[in-house]
Amino acid sequence: MNTALKQWKEASTLILTAGRRLGADSLSPRTPLDGNGAATRLPHSSEFDYDVLLLKRSAKSTFMPNAYVFPGGMVDSSDFSSDWLDVFKSFLNSPGFGLRSVKQPVENRPPIFATNRLKLGSPIPGEVALRICAVRETFEESGVLLVVPKKEEKRILKSFQDTRFSQHHTEHKLGCDELSKWRALVNKNPSNFMRMCQELEVLPNIWALHEWANWLTPTAKYGRTRFDTAFFMCCLQEVPSTLQDEKEIERFQWSTPSEILQSYQARRLWIAPPQFYELSRMCRFPLLDNLHSFAHQRATEGCDQWMPVIVLQDQQHISLLPGDKLYPADPSKPTKDDQKDSQLEDPTDDSDLHRMVMSDPYTTTLQITVKPKYNHLLPVVTPALSHNPKSQL
Repeated sequence: MNTALKQWKEASTLILTAGRRLGADSLSPRTPLDGNGAATRLPHSSEFDYDVLLLKRSAKSTFMPNAYVFPGGMVDSSDFSSDWLDVFKSFLNSPGFGLRSVKQPVENRPPIFATNRLKLGSPIPGEVALRICAVRETFEESGVLLVVPKKEEKRILKSFQDTRFSQHHTEHKLGCDELSKWRALVNKNPSNFMRMCQELEVLPNIWALHEWANWLTPTAKYGRTRFDTAFFMCCLQEVPSTLQDEKEIERFQWSTPSEILQSYQARRLWIAPPQFYELSRMCRFPLLDNLHSFAHQRATEGCDQWMPVIVLQDQQHISLLPGDKLYPADPSKPTKDDQKDSQLEDPTDDSDLHRMVMSDPYTTTLQITVKPKYNHLLPVVTPALSHNPKSQL
């Protein structure tokens, strides 16, 4: 864990998708939308053959209360414990414990991935510890346990020889009582996650988690706590058994990306801007196999560090993202709420736009004319629904 960080808390988030059967009214199988082409409509929910897991945070939460979020949370020191070397001992001769190397030059990597953890006292690479954190937090919050039996080590090691190899994660079945016992212990003390893996002879399935994005909490948003969060994608063949933790999480739901976005626009639930952006990206791939194949192949390209910069214009909050013509050279400097720029007021100038425009907490539109880096996806951009400001939520 990077204790040198002053204002950031490192965290991991997992975008967890799971296959479902297409309904009788579903459209015929379709090819994915061009990742760089224009798309102005959300695929119908029946076009999706997968759901994504969302968890509703408690109203008592100090960070984004009542928000619907992907599972995840803060990195714990136990995620970087040298004791993991014994759990992964069969993989120590494989660089990065068998994780595929990223093509992005280290000097361009986001610090959360590029930081040399050995210099900070941990022999566990950041890419490994961040995935351990995502698996652990997903288990704590939802009861979904993404592990593989140690007896499958040879199969996993063999798969490293085929760079095209990629399979959906298959849920490891544990008895309900056993699962509940360990979940309570891990919630009580995160270090018990390693103990669980040792006693049950399982491995956190770090190889099923594909690097997807890196979002930082904007200045002066969502309280004083700010997170530097690694986003991973994981695709399951079928929806696993899910249980809310009854502590931080009030409820969970499995829904298609378009269902979530439409519920958000209809003000039935609230999602944070990163969730809005990433779900809009996922709408490019209504079919799970296409999403999984893309996530697996793209993950070795790397990603950018994104810290939104919020400016206020005509009662709208505009969230500037890297690549936008107005994105500052130093985004860490706080902006004033009344900051304005004449360029924001020119509706005819659409050059180099990469921003989210928020008229109110439930009305967000994307304005994007830049090409995504590292072979990533453009979100599906749709017009925001108009709402009566006097309507009841």
